[in-house]
Amino acid sequence: MAKRHSSHIPLSEALSEFIQENKLQKGMDRVNARDAWANLMGNGVNNYTTSMELRNETLYVSLSSSVLREELSLGKTKIIKMINEELGKELVKKLVLR
Repeated sequence: MAKRHSSHIPLSEALSEFIQENKLQKGMDRVNARDAWANLMGNGVNNYTTSMELRNETLYVSLSSSVLREELSLGKTKIIKMINEELGKELVKKLVLR
């Protein structure tokens, strides 16, 4: 059962404590990585993105366009850097485009 605090704490602090106590950070990282991809790549790339999964510091992205896949593979390191900056931590170390 969760602890009760007698003093008032900010909602953001309460949520982060809840996430930490219930070991939900991995799931939150997956959702945040998906959101970061959608924000950074825009509608053009998102229309061709069929699925995305974060596993063990590797972001797997499935694309329906082989031309787009080849084009994005040329800038993998830049994409990884942009995603990590968007997330505010070094979460993605490898990008696999399928």
